[in-house]
Amino acid sequence: MKGSKMSNPLSKPVVLPCGVTIANRLAKSAMSEGIADASNHSTPRLETLYRRWASSGAGLLLSGNVQVDRWHLERPGNVVIDDESGMEALRSLAKAGTSGGAHFWLQLSHTGRQVSCSINQSPLAPSSVEIQVPRGAGLAFALPREMTEAGIEKVIRQFAFAAKQTRAAGFTGVELHAAHGYLLSQFLSPLSNRRTDKWGGSLENRARLLLLVIAAVRNAVGPSFPIGIKLNSSDFQRGGFTHAECIALTKILNDTTLDLLELSGGSLEQPKLVGLTVREEGEDKRSDSTIKREAYFVEFARAVRDVARMPVMVTGKFRTFEGMAAALQEGDLDLVGLGRPLIADPLTSSYLLAGAIERTPSPEDSLNVLHLLPWFNMQIERLADGLEPDLSLSGQEAVKEFLQLESKRTMALLQARKQYAA
Repeated sequence: MKGSKMSNPLSKPVVLPCGVTIANRLAKSAMSEGIADASNHSTPRLETLYRRWASSGAGLLLSGNVQVDRWHLERPGNVVIDDESGMEALRSLAKAGTSGGAHFWLQLSHTGRQVSCSINQSPLAPSSVEIQVPRGAGLAFALPREMTEAGIEKVIRQFAFAAKQTRAAGFTGVELHAAHGYLLSQFLSPLSNRRTDKWGGSLENRARLLLLVIAAVRNAVGPSFPIGIKLNSSDFQRGGFTHAECIALTKILNDTTLDLLELSGGSLEQPKLVGLTVREEGEDKRSDSTIKREAYFVEFARAVRDVARMPVMVTGKFRTFEGMAAALQEGDLDLVGLGRPLIADPLTSSYLLAGAIERTPSPEDSLNVLHLLPWFNMQIERLADGLEPDLSLSGQEAVKEFLQLESKRTMALLQARKQYAA
């Protein structure tokens, strides 16, 4: 590889608006772990996983979905912060994830309507609009209830409480999940938010919840604690949240105390994160030339970064040193998010920083797209057990093992959560 480590653009630090410095331009992006216990507390296995990633070389580690409401889970093994319980386990997790000197932020989320009906048969959402998921995906969601004013205000308090607990536990920042069709993203999309009050209609109204959550979280954690958000560059769905609205929202976010803006795209209805298009894309349909670019969303990032006053991070299919370096040097973004490569080889970031590899591992290239999530989830299970990834695992076997494990965890969750029932 050409160039020394000192001239490696991935090695340059990033200073956030709050004054905190990220050591380099690589971030381990958020990936759902599903390794919490039946009470949705962190576990020693989750500590093992993040202790492994703590030595990856990435300057920033982002956790998978940590829910602010135990009745709205992305999957049964999510960590939840909605009361005082589980703090000792959270402290241990924070210690493990920061053991290598990297920043370790918790990604705080509320699923809204995007929660399996086996976990919640009456979820909350901006409007009572059912999710339209692809057939054959094995997913089932109940018709959501439209949130009341009191319910919306409760969500704001839940995010603030979870952020305060996050800081108290020893994590070094938070990221608010406002992408991929979860609750904050649902409020932003005209497809899922059909309200006619102050929470719906114009972009300013649809963004109101997100802005109030950011303000409440900042009040809870103080001025020097990093706050990021994950935002769709576009929903890539006709009638949904558009790239033009993303740019307009970024200008609004400039007047907040946000420290990092991570761009992604799509949702369960339009799963762009795995490269699938199952619905009409609308005005943000990508041309053949941009589809051939290495990363999914980098072509949308430049316009956002041009107006953003905070650093911009992009996650999604970066695989080559050349592609990452070019995106940084051309001003498309400030941080590169890596996910699956750090499952296939947890030391990938350190190799990139040392100039030792030209390309990251890409086991997904030989997998059926419907096998991707189960396959990578089963590799996470191995890492949590202190084992090496099993790259020979077949997609079909991974699906079988994953479904069995998720079913077992769902049953354990439903049994344990009875203590929380009203």
